[in-house]
Amino acid sequence: MRSFARSLRFPLAVLALFLFAGVPVFAAPARPQLQITGYVINADLYPADNKLSATASVTFTALQDLTNPTFELNNGLQLTKVSDAAGKSLEAERLTTNSSVRFSLANPIPKGTSTTWAFEYSGTLKGSETSPVEGIKLASVEDPISILLYPGRWFPMVGLYTNRFTAEMHIRVPTDERVVGSGSGVAAPKSVPGNRTEYTFNWTKPGFPGTIIAGKFIDPATSGNVRVYVTEKNKQYALAFAHDAARQFEFFTTTFGQPESSHIALVEMPSDAVSATWAPEIAGIAGSRVAGRTYSRLLANTLAHQWWGSEISPATLNDAWITNGMSRYAELMYVEDSAGKNAFQTAVTDVQAGALAYDTEPLTTLGRLDPFSPQFQSMTLEKGAMVFHMLRWEMGDDVFLKFLRGLLSQYTDKGVRTDNVQSVAEAQSQLALQPFFAQWCDGTGAPTFTNKYTVFRLGSNKGFRTVGSVAQDLDLFRMPIELRIETDGKTEMRRVDVYGTESNFSVETFGRPRRISVDPQNWVLKSTPDLAVRVAVLRGQQQVAQGDLTAGLIEYQKALDANKNSSLASYRIGEVFFMQRNYQSAANSFRDALRGDGDPKWVEVWSHIELGRIFDLTGQRDRAVNEYRLAVQTNDNTQGAINEARSLMQKPYKRESSNN
Repeated sequence: MRSFARSLRFPLAVLALFLFAGVPVFAAPARPQLQITGYVINADLYPADNKLSATASVTFTALQDLTNPTFELNNGLQLTKVSDAAGKSLEAERLTTNSSVRFSLANPIPKGTSTTWAFEYSGTLKGSETSPVEGIKLASVEDPISILLYPGRWFPMVGLYTNRFTAEMHIRVPTDERVVGSGSGVAAPKSVPGNRTEYTFNWTKPGFPGTIIAGKFIDPATSGNVRVYVTEKNKQYALAFAHDAARQFEFFTTTFGQPESSHIALVEMPSDAVSATWAPEIAGIAGSRVAGRTYSRLLANTLAHQWWGSEISPATLNDAWITNGMSRYAELMYVEDSAGKNAFQTAVTDVQAGALAYDTEPLTTLGRLDPFSPQFQSMTLEKGAMVFHMLRWEMGDDVFLKFLRGLLSQYTDKGVRTDNVQSVAEAQSQLALQPFFAQWCDGTGAPTFTNKYTVFRLGSNKGFRTVGSVAQDLDLFRMPIELRIETDGKTEMRRVDVYGTESNFSVETFGRPRRISVDPQNWVLKSTPDLAVRVAVLRGQQQVAQGDLTAGLIEYQKALDANKNSSLASYRIGEVFFMQRNYQSAANSFRDALRGDGDPKWVEVWSHIELGRIFDLTGQRDRAVNEYRLAVQTNDNTQGAINEARSLMQKPYKRESSNN
């Protein structure tokens, strides 16, 4: 199925390797049968033939008496031989529905027993045909870049992002290719017969060193401990890419402490694969994002996984919100540091919309869902980020950073559970946080705040007392809330505790209060009319990304019903009409976006560009150039908009082939 996500301007947040794909699976998470502790893998890549041939020595421990051990393995790979520790051949059953192989043992492996099996396998890996996640390329051997990503199940595995392991890998490729993996520097590349080169990697700490990226990369550009691997096509961007990554990596190191490795390989990935990936010492970014210089936040999120994902990981998928959410929030912290408070506030608003989009399951029960489903993604990434944002508000900045560092140091190379996060948070803050975690991790929903108040004069030159209450609709809610009191003089901020559905407050100010706002800086996840629009737009984006344009239009229309002047909703509707080649309706929608509320600001520049493309496609070059000129005049280069407009002024837009 064609991926519509690539057609969207500002597509869904595709962060790290968790993507919007797949169908939710409502089933209790299975108790793990076994734990893999280590691999020794030898693999040959043949890009010209899209072939992989490999052997894997897999050491594992039985967590229960094993009669039918099951390993996940990409459907494009066929087992040629599997032997147990005694050298006895084992027969496997292929289960294509869940990309796995199952063994039936005559003599069960007793609980607590450790053993090593030898796997021999090979097959064709090209595009997304055999991917464990429908329509997403995760493991593909191609020219000029091959990706063997950990979630692509290119070796026998269990426990996606929860089973930590060590790995020694020997990867052989044609001599004109370089290979990037975790645990480099073990040995220099060596020549082997057949005009091939062998690269060796050895990651000795329990983690996720399961990603290999190989390609025709030029000599790496460097900035500090960051090495950039790009193809000839993108070499002009390599040095700037390295400098950007070095700045981000330094920020995270200062914020979270030293990572497990101070070295990072920044690697170009195919533009038709995932937008980003991470592994120990690796951050992979799609080539189109590198060339377009639109990678800043995506890169920040990907690098943050060196701490939140690599250094510590979720103990179960019920705990995935911890690392997914904190990587997302680390991205926002970098935005705050590099672009300022206003950019940070805008990013928080976007995250709030994602957090509310599918808030029907508690964070601590999400292991029952497909980890690639929209609900799992929105909840673990966006609501997870908001949990950390609200913890920061409760604790204060200094204590919050101590809490994060404490969590990383106490659980290095281990899986972490929600209870562990609460324990460390309480120890660092000296706050009783059980109500907080019950509300935000074990519950669902977000409050809708209203307030009412009466102002009393205290006497001549003595100021004013304002007595009022904050109401909201969640009976068990309990959190401190910020009030902004705008007076005839200066604006003042107050912190009040809100319990239950209505809480009283009394504040004194010198100037007469003119307006009181509840949570003006968006420290608390809450439901508002503006967020209702964003939530509907986000759901529409997800539907369009999965190819259901009709369902997407229905969601966008809901956004317009909530706010008929929503520039964002009109813009998204215009995108869908453009995909359908309904150019008149698309133009009408982009004009509605320009006449709307102007939120977000980038809609203006991109609406002009889209109108220009429509005029180009309908043979009206002069009108197209005028729209591109108007785009440049906005001076808004969001997502490379001005660069795109200038390019289109030189060369008319042509529609991509429908086969792309």
